Amino acid sequence: MSERILVVDDDEDILRVVRINLELEGFEVRTAVDGVDALDKAAEEVPDLILLDIMMPRMDGLTCLRRLRSHPSTAGASIILLTARGLTEDRVTGLELGADDYITKPFDVGELVARVKAVLRRTQAARDTSPLTGLPGNFRIGEEIEDRIAKGEPFALIHCDLDNFKAFNDHYGFMRGDQVIKFCAECLSKAADDVGDAGAFVGHIGGDDFVAITAAELAEPFCKAVIDRFDDGILDYYDTADALRGYIEVTDRRGERFAFPVVSISMGVVTNLSRPISSQWEASAVAVEMKEYAKKRHGSSYEIDRRSG
Repeated sequence: MSERILVVDDDEDILRVVRINLELEGFEVRTAVDGVDALDKAAEEVPDLILLDIMMPRMDGLTCLRRLRSHPSTAGASIILLTARGLTEDRVTGLELGADDYITKPFDVGELVARVKAVLRRTQAARDTSPLTGLPGNFRIGEEIEDRIAKGEPFALIHCDLDNFKAFNDHYGFMRGDQVIKFCAECLSKAADDVGDAGAFVGHIGGDDFVAITAAELAEPFCKAVIDRFDDGILDYYDTADALRGYIEVTDRRGERFAFPVVSISMGVVTNLSRPISSQWEASAVAVEMKEYAKKRHGSSYEIDRRSG
């Protein structure tokens, strides 16, 4: 689906030129002649990005910007201000009100299109980043896998998750659970440095599920480095008595008590060294299968798919 852009300006010539050039780039474009018209059209169909002139009749751009940012449906839209050259105060005010960028008039159409694309890329990246770990999310993970497949270079996809994490979260609460999630992300990121893989990628699927992509020959050293780091630090997140005991006790809804071992990490690995990988879906399915084998072992472990064909 094409990204939607709303262009807001009281100059019909500018509206026409900008619309034509953005449509040539594949964007879906609507126009509005002032701030009131912009609010109405943004409410009808929320745009991905709004090009907003500051000086307009009925409602100026800064007032419109303030309204757009305060309304739940349009608060997340990217906004680029179109400003008259020299109006520094308006540009500063606009950025303080939440504008993502500004372009001064008269502008070069090529620069305007480039700015639009850049802001949309930044917005997409921000939306697809875990607020907890700061790692890329599912969209970027999929892109990265497909990019590695397209290049045809040897790589390894590693699916990771935590064992006994739900019991830990129930016992200690989500705030300490979030700390363990961030600790896991740190272990994965630092393990890439440990094995010297400058091109490694680490992503956060959600919850306690992560993905790493490494050079194929570094997959096993990477997994070992992750386990060393994780097992060396996980007890720091337990109360002293629980850490010394080596488990926690959790009471279920029926009042029965169960003992859960210390949280560990399980990893499943697939590479394209011995078998071709044609899609992210295929790679993910095999890595998850391997992870399930790893989870059958006690403590932190990994399993590498060594099948051919």
